[in-house]
Amino acid sequence: MGRKTGEKIKNLCIFALPGCLIFGAVVILPFLYGFYLTLTDWDGVSKVKHLVGAANYMAAFSDTAFWSSMGLTLKYVVISVVLVNAVAFLLAYALTNGLKGQNFFRAGFFTPNLIGGVVLGFIWQFVFSRVLVNLGETTGWGLFSTSWLSDPDKAFWSLVVVTVWQLSGYMMLIYIAGFTGLSTDVLEAASIDGATGFQRMRRVILPLMVPSFVICLFFTLSRAFMVYDVNLTLTGGEPYGTTKLVAMYVYDKAFTSRNYGVGQAEALFLFAVVACISGVQIYLGKKKEVEA
Repeated sequence: MGRKTGEKIKNLCIFALPGCLIFGAVVILPFLYGFYLTLTDWDGVSKVKHLVGAANYMAAFSDTAFWSSMGLTLKYVVISVVLVNAVAFLLAYALTNGLKGQNFFRAGFFTPNLIGGVVLGFIWQFVFSRVLVNLGETTGWGLFSTSWLSDPDKAFWSLVVVTVWQLSGYMMLIYIAGFTGLSTDVLEAASIDGATGFQRMRRVILPLMVPSFVICLFFTLSRAFMVYDVNLTLTGGEPYGTTKLVAMYVYDKAFTSRNYGVGQAEALFLFAVVACISGVQIYLGKKKEVEA
């Protein structure tokens, strides 16, 4: 018995301990240190840190610009999550029905996800400012007569368009895995029972695809809330600060304004919002899962 226990401890130390130590070093310790900084007046540069208690949290609560950017981010998240998953689901459904050249299309739709956010922002900045404007001038389409990035109303939607274009292919692969894992016996039984295509989708396929929905919603929620690189390079928060999402606002507060304590407190609020929304989404999604 003692020998088996020793072997288990040895295996645990070999395989689990390194990962736990790395996780603690790069996640747990920085998180705890960040929480400590929310209690100080550190400016991000000086060596001296004075404890100020809950003053930074009170400042974050009273920062109307922060909550305004949070509201804009929530709007962006809701629209992006819905569109990304709708487009990804439809693409996955189309590319799992024996379409000719479907492997080529899968690779093509996934490719945008391989482009880094910074490069992606500069590419689409050129598209919105040059390509679409020239298209509008040539065709006379008022929608593209001016750059979307210079219009306070359209600049927000440019962020949504780029996000959908980038993430849909990645989520599509998860939905494809879900479709290929569906039981053919269940689908054939539904067809034999007289279910139409819409009924089969609503009553059979969608309930069985809930695990894929849970994963995709979690990924899109977390990535949409934390978007920074595309926001920085595509719009830079402009025009007139109308596209400054909360991640960019927190960064500017901490590093540009050198108000690191308040910025870290606002980052902690953002973390709490994302954790709560993601946790509720996973809990509700798991309750709806069914087995074939």
